[in-house]
Amino acid sequence: MEGTVKHSRKIFTFNITMLLLLVVMPAVMNAQMKKVKTVWVILMENHNWTGNNAGAAFGAPDIKGNPLAPYINGTLLNTSAHAEQYFNPPGNHPSLPNYLWLEAGTNFGILSDIEPFDPTDPTDSANLTSTQHLVTQLVAKGITWKAYAEPDFGNPAFTDCPHDFSEIDVNHLAFVYFADVTDGINGNPSSPNCIAHVRPYDELAIDLANHTSARYNFITPNLCHDGHEGVAPCDPSESTDNTQRSDTWLKQNVPLILESAEYKEGGALFIIWDEAEDDGASSDGPVGMFLLSRFAKGGGKKAYSNHIHYDHSSTLKTLQEIFDVQPLLGAAADPATKDLSDLFKGNCRDGNDNSEGCRE
Repeated sequence: MEGTVKHSRKIFTFNITMLLLLVVMPAVMNAQMKKVKTVWVILMENHNWTGNNAGAAFGAPDIKGNPLAPYINGTLLNTSAHAEQYFNPPGNHPSLPNYLWLEAGTNFGILSDIEPFDPTDPTDSANLTSTQHLVTQLVAKGITWKAYAEPDFGNPAFTDCPHDFSEIDVNHLAFVYFADVTDGINGNPSSPNCIAHVRPYDELAIDLANHTSARYNFITPNLCHDGHEGVAPCDPSESTDNTQRSDTWLKQNVPLILESAEYKEGGALFIIWDEAEDDGASSDGPVGMFLLSRFAKGGGKKAYSNHIHYDHSSTLKTLQEIFDVQPLLGAAADPATKDLSDLFKGNCRDGNDNSEGCRE
């Protein structure tokens, strides 16, 4: 009888211990992720990381192991935590639906690259009135944000709120599609709120130098630099290959962030491709997704990778967790959506980072 009681106590103690671990572990796993103070997201265009390379037929080859992308496959891959199985949401094409998804966890039923508001054809406009999106949550909590857009080749730095395709590829700038960002008027080029938050790319260097960076920063290179296929004209001094141009742009611009005080003191840089370009089973990815941070596994100095299935909902959920804003938006709230916490220290399970990179 006494042996039975002791055995029952052991089972009870074991079950309680396991229950406590299940409760405590998520906090431990996210401990490093939640130390992040400043975030930058660079969104690139239209390449699979791996797949069947069908996109190569029209200038969008797979990137992994591609000699046209030596920086991505060299320095970036070897110093980042990256996901081998990161996808755009199923069937979510072309670009705009993916930019919207990263901001709101949904495409709002939009499956084309339309303008925020087209006065000549209001039916072919987004006309988004929802306030359920990330930057509105950030503002409500007093967290600063800014978007930096590189004007298309030959265009001067814009001074208005971009609202069409005349200055930049506006469908790569989800924020201007929301009426609460543009002072209640869709496609409002004079919106003071939008103009304060959506700035020409060259101001990023100024803000970093002056230590005036926002806490959340979204960066969209122009069409000549983001990897988009079939783009002309571009600077004649640059490569004629769009994949190579995008690789060179990253090589030249990523260090600007990595060398900043804000990054060194608590930054995280996410570099993500918006959508896949291969066909068949590879039509949604995987696409490239890299994380650079001293809080990431590898500490921004060594490589780490996993094969967990992610999509843009995972990034949005992670951003909401970093900045502690609720409720989770759209598909980020789906219990099946995994955040990116495995790429951060504090969630080391198998020593795949030489253990050293996972120490607190």
